Amino acid sequence: MARIGFVGVGNMGGPMALNLLKAGHSVKVFDLSADAVAACVKEGAEASDSASAAASGVGIVVSMLPKGDHVRAVYLGADGLLVAADPGTLFIDCSTIDVATARDVEKEASAGGMMMVDAPVSGGVGGAAAGTLTFMVGGSKGAFEAAKPILEAMGANIVHTGGPGNGQAAKICNNMILGISMVGVCEAFVLAEKLGLEHQTMFDIVSTASGQCWSLTTYCPVPGPVPTSPANNGYKPGFSAENMLKDLHLSQEAAEGFGASTELGKAAMDLYESYVSGEGKTADFSGIVNMIRKS
Repeated sequence: MARIGFVGVGNMGGPMALNLLKAGHSVKVFDLSADAVAACVKEGAEASDSASAAASGVGIVVSMLPKGDHVRAVYLGADGLLVAADPGTLFIDCSTIDVATARDVEKEASAGGMMMVDAPVSGGVGGAAAGTLTFMVGGSKGAFEAAKPILEAMGANIVHTGGPGNGQAAKICNNMILGISMVGVCEAFVLAEKLGLEHQTMFDIVSTASGQCWSLTTYCPVPGPVPTSPANNGYKPGFSAENMLKDLHLSQEAAEGFGASTELGKAAMDLYESYVSGEGKTADFSGIVNMIRKS
């Protein structure tokens, strides 16, 4: 079994680290939240007092960080992971960040004799806890093969997307679809309400018709039809509106940088911008249905 350092054991990273422990790996953890570290230590992890300490004396480092700026600082800083790690260490960055940062950091890791993949995830906190995440993995074939057994302890679907940064490219495109489709489902339910259709009737029809999509059948934004959706738990975030907005911003930065026209992605981003700046700051992204009702 591997000795692994894990940097960033919050809402997503924490359950992922616990699944590595369950698989028999030895895991050192670091997070700015002492409570997050304590939760992992309670299950058998070893606490580290810094990110660099978590990366020292291990063969593999997994990271789950909020933004590209954090990834650059944690990996490339004077006391960063690439400095602290032993030669030949494999890095698996599961953060959702911009493509340019992913490629820059992987280039530096390779120049230092390390292997690295960018491996953002889809599946939310529930998928992290259940070990059913989808990993979209960018990097060399050799780095992917080295990372795959570790990723399989945390997820059910491991896909090699191509070279460095391509994992982030896949995640950005996937989540742009998600943001757009959730807006469409929310608007349809609000229209159905105004036309006198009950939520369950609407769900029963659309879930088996041409409007079927994940935002409807797994994450239905109105209470009732899907008991496990946040709509039945006060819109407490499994995937927060702030995170949806972050990913839509990444999609539009990529579209601008690479010359793609994504007008629906931009419209969805603008709508979530309004939602987060108002009532949705601490809500699940599906709660945007409430803003649409009031508009």
